[in-house]
Amino acid sequence: MTMQEAIRQRHMVRKYLKQPIPEEVAARLQARLEEDNQTSGLCLTLVTGNSDGLGAMAKLISKNVNHYIILAGPDGPDLDEKLGYWGADAMLFAQTLGLNSWWVGGMFNAKGAAKHLAGTGLRINGVIVVGYGATQGTPHKSKTAAEISSYDGAAPRWFQDGVSALLLAPTALNKQAYRIRGEGNNVTLTCDSGHFAGIDLGIGRFHFETGAGKDNFEWAEPF
Repeated sequence: MTMQEAIRQRHMVRKYLKQPIPEEVAARLQARLEEDNQTSGLCLTLVTGNSDGLGAMAKLISKNVNHYIILAGPDGPDLDEKLGYWGADAMLFAQTLGLNSWWVGGMFNAKGAAKHLAGTGLRINGVIVVGYGATQGTPHKSKTAAEISSYDGAAPRWFQDGVSALLLAPTALNKQAYRIRGEGNNVTLTCDSGHFAGIDLGIGRFHFETGAGKDNFEWAEPF
């Protein structure tokens, strides 16, 4: 499964089977996190056999959650956007390995998750549950491309593909508060989803890049 296919097939899953992640699958996911951390300077961390990164409400609405990825890194003005971007890479890569996922942005337990971090001075802003879902989830209600995007002139295929991928990105409260504009090969993406804007913007950037192809355009405001 490619990352583009993973975008189309991944849906939020809150209920999981009592099935451990095989060592070889966990090792491949861990290796991906290490690569992402080396590139980004973050501290994405895989926790298996534990649910202490979830808050009480998240545990009430889920089932058999036993594995998750901690979204953490050194605090800074762009931390949330970086966590969104690289967290999206980790989440979609997990899908290519046959794992389902649930991005928990508001109901996580930072104190519980922090026990598994080796570094100090790190801020946690969410966890991504991973595992084998009881179902594959269902598509969320989505806005249309016309509602979130515009292009100066006839939109090229890469822009259309990027917007299609962006519309499949998970966002806080499913607001899809994106606005994406293109002119030539320059693209501007903004997101107005309040407290979660940074995370959502990072997730959106990664989805658009994956759908459009990074070589086809440039961000007007790279991070």
